[in-house]
Amino acid sequence: MADAVSDSGRPLARDGALSRNRIREELPNQPGVIAWWRTSGNWGRAGCIPKVVRYTVPGVEIKAEIPVKKKRIISSFILAVTFVAFVIALGVLRPEPLQAQANPPKYEVDPYWPKPLPDAWVTGELGTVCVDARDHVLVLNRRKLTDHELEAGRQAPPVIEFDRDGNVVNSWGDPNLLPKLLHGCSFDRDGNLWIGGGWGGMVQKYTHDGSKLLLQIGRKDVYDSSDGTSNGRALNSSHTLLFKPAAIAVDPSNGDVYIADGYGNSRVAVFDRNGGFLHQWGRQGTKAEVEAGVGGAFMLVVHCLSIGNDGLVYVCDRQGDRLQVFDKMGNFRRNIQIRTDSPQLPDESGTVVWMDFSPDPAQKYIYIVNQHNEEVDIIDHASGQIVGRFGRAGHQLGEFNHAHSLAVDSKGNVFVAEVVGGQRVQKFKIVGSQ
Repeated sequence: MADAVSDSGRPLARDGALSRNRIREELPNQPGVIAWWRTSGNWGRAGCIPKVVRYTVPGVEIKAEIPVKKKRIISSFILAVTFVAFVIALGVLRPEPLQAQANPPKYEVDPYWPKPLPDAWVTGELGTVCVDARDHVLVLNRRKLTDHELEAGRQAPPVIEFDRDGNVVNSWGDPNLLPKLLHGCSFDRDGNLWIGGGWGGMVQKYTHDGSKLLLQIGRKDVYDSSDGTSNGRALNSSHTLLFKPAAIAVDPSNGDVYIADGYGNSRVAVFDRNGGFLHQWGRQGTKAEVEAGVGGAFMLVVHCLSIGNDGLVYVCDRQGDRLQVFDKMGNFRRNIQIRTDSPQLPDESGTVVWMDFSPDPAQKYIYIVNQHNEEVDIIDHASGQIVGRFGRAGHQLGEFNHAHSLAVDSKGNVFVAEVVGGQRVQKFKIVGSQ
């Protein structure tokens, strides 16, 4: 904070209650707040008082004339103006919580997150990002590096955990034991980590630190197909096998496991907490069915799912450019269509690739990875309408190259992981409202 000075530029001398120390106590200790004081005389003369007080914070200025010359009144006035300036400063420098905003939040990329990776690590495609109860961010690294990248750097581990500040706090994973083509992660209410893979036919449950495998659904390299291989015809029916699971969500109320068995198969398969099959829904749909909005008919890949606070299951119909909403038994409730510049279906890239909710109890907004446009769309949960967006195609900070998944923390920060050309995770923070 700048010192208070007179018109002549000299430091403020002691003058009873308006000493420099007292002024420092009364001014808000808030970065970016600056105060100017103008006087009707010399500060060194007894009885001299401020005439004008003006506060400036980023984008805001308060200026007030003081018409009286009594120190007691002046001191009270200074405190009052200081308080108003402090409140405004808080509003400018600290955006409103997400649930308090009347308009959709505005985002910008955080260029300082994450911190540089240790030991010359290089990440390949980041198949998925998820956030735990402490707002630690975890990414699944597919480890696809070029020969040059391996020559110049080192292969990063398959599972990397960052703290809120972007520091690596844990890493682990044996590529020979984990699912292949890592694709989908989530935490359950006990903090255990669930991981799926686009290849390999299985979903695994680990302790948070990865030290112990707790459960596996499906068998490694055995597929729910006509011949048990990935080349066979998908059967979309097994109670013990999966095909190529894309995402996992665990019901916090009872521990049931919902799996988007989405590549090859076209279903949501539900298991109990011990891995026992419960039920399923979904099938491969036709173009006409998807165009007509038929529920439970998916266009190619069932790519992600999440369970909302409303108890409903939200499923990404990626190439169908829609989010399908069901109850937990698979009864269809509604569509949320995201048709942005996609002339026809199936949409190869897809506008509904991944999704997560805003952290407020009502989950006012749904965040969706729109890979077709390389952006994140902000959806009003109630109406299903797009009310905001951020990102664009490109290679610079804040831009995307094959954005593939996202996760939202308790503060409303959005983390986006990229595959293929991007191969990174970026953090987007709230900077106001749109």
